[in-house]
Amino acid sequence: MSSLRDDFVFLGLSLSSSWGNGHATTYRALLRGLSQLGQKILFLERDAPWYAANRDLPAPDFCELGLYESLGDLTERFEDRMSGAGAVIVGSYVPEGIAILDTVLRRARGVKAFYDIDTPVTLAGLESGTETYLAVRQIPALDWYFSFTGGPTLDRLHNRFGARRPRALYCAVDDALGQPAAVPPRWDLGYLGTYSPDRQPALERLLLQPARRLPHRRFVVAGPQYPDDIAWPANVERIEHLAPADHAAFYGLQRFTLNVTRAAMVAAGWSPSVRLFEAACCGTPIISDRWAGLTELLPDREAVMIADDTEAVIGALDRMSEPDRVRIGEQARRIVLAGHTGTARARALLQYIQG
Repeated sequence: MSSLRDDFVFLGLSLSSSWGNGHATTYRALLRGLSQLGQKILFLERDAPWYAANRDLPAPDFCELGLYESLGDLTERFEDRMSGAGAVIVGSYVPEGIAILDTVLRRARGVKAFYDIDTPVTLAGLESGTETYLAVRQIPALDWYFSFTGGPTLDRLHNRFGARRPRALYCAVDDALGQPAAVPPRWDLGYLGTYSPDRQPALERLLLQPARRLPHRRFVVAGPQYPDDIAWPANVERIEHLAPADHAAFYGLQRFTLNVTRAAMVAAGWSPSVRLFEAACCGTPIISDRWAGLTELLPDREAVMIADDTEAVIGALDRMSEPDRVRIGEQARRIVLAGHTGTARARALLQYIQG
């Protein structure tokens, strides 16, 4: 692909702002990894006002960032770059994604792919006919369908929707996240994530109820868009937003961190979140809800603690020995650094496309 002007052109929800979305950190890890492997990258992002007001990476040093205001502006300014690139990858949740992908399928001369960071949600929308960023008719025309979700979902993509080459491309942790912080914990259990109605019952069961039962313990929830009517216990600290650069320090101040998964991802299984890998990379022991495929990534009680109810969380907080707590965090870190970094994902992507 080196003979063309850009090795990769990505069109994604956001790279410049991590506010209220998990896409930015996923793209940052992957694109930084591609850059480190010598790839030239252009990332194109709709200039949305809510991201413009919360940009925590306005000038990335690992790729070129292009902002566009509309579909017409995109095609007028960047169509030549898209048509001449070695690979054009359109992501999920891109505004006017169907029209943009039609343009890519018509004009791009290189590899044409879709990167679905929301696969179970996407497939539910395709089944109901309500999806706005991908059409069923487009899937067989793609050279590759890269999916945040692995396992049986890949077979469904091929058999039900005609994807020619569906492959799991999980999110990853940024190689530059850093070493675990050698500081005393400030919180016994924390959670980092944007509010989601389908995650809230698990957050209630696995963090808020333990907080009420353990008033001597300290808890924290970081992330935007939580409703004002949530009854936060007095020992739960709230942080409205944390930029990715602050995630490592945040995890380093927790004895345990909580991983909670959206209902559609739990149903599909094999859908690890970027927060799972981030926490593991920081060596912070993880308490997680249960979903198929988790133990293939992080073995239960060796690299993660799976909790089905409030009692399991209380048991970990009150009865796990310090050596066992440290051991679980260290094992998760070893696993993630060995196979779930941005460079590892970038290498896998190149092997798919070039092989």
